[in-house]
Amino acid sequence: MGFELSWTWFWVILSAILVVGEIFTAGFFLLPFGIGAIAAALVAWLGGGLVWQWAIFLIVSIPSLLMLKRFADRVTEGADLRVAADRVLDKVGIVLEEVQPHGFTGRVRVGSEEWRAASEGEEKIPEGTSVKVLRVDGTHLVVRPRSVQPDGGSEGGA
Repeated sequence: MGFELSWTWFWVILSAILVVGEIFTAGFFLLPFGIGAIAAALVAWLGGGLVWQWAIFLIVSIPSLLMLKRFADRVTEGADLRVAADRVLDKVGIVLEEVQPHGFTGRVRVGSEEWRAASEGEEKIPEGTSVKVLRVDGTHLVVRPRSVQPDGGSEGGA
C-alpha cells in the first residue's frame, strides 16, 4: 500500500509541476503530459501497477499532445508571431522626415508607431515615400524605398 501511495503522490506532484509549467510557457507542450500524469495518478490510486501507470501516462499524453498541437497550429495559423522590434520587419512604412543614408536622422511611421530610420543605400529618401523595413539596428530601422529592390528591379505588391 505504501508503494502505491508514493507513486500516486509522484504522479500528482508531477502533474502539478507540468500544469503550472504550462502556464509560464507557450505552445501547449507541457499540458498534455500533465493530463497524462493525472490519469496515471488515478490508475495508481485505484491500485494499478507501475507498468499500467506508465502505459496510461503515455496512452493519454501522446494523443493529447497531438490534439493540442493541431489546435495550437489552427489557432495561430497566419498569425505573425514576431515580437519586440522584430514585429516591424518586412512591413511597409511612410517617411515623415527625409531619411539619410547614415545617422538615423529621418523618421518613418510603420503602422501607428514612429521610428528613427536610415536608408539602406547611399540615396536620401524624401518625405512621403513609401518604404519597406529591412532590419532593425538597435532602436532604429534600416529601410529602402518600396519601388527599388537590391538588384535594381521594381518591387510590386502592398
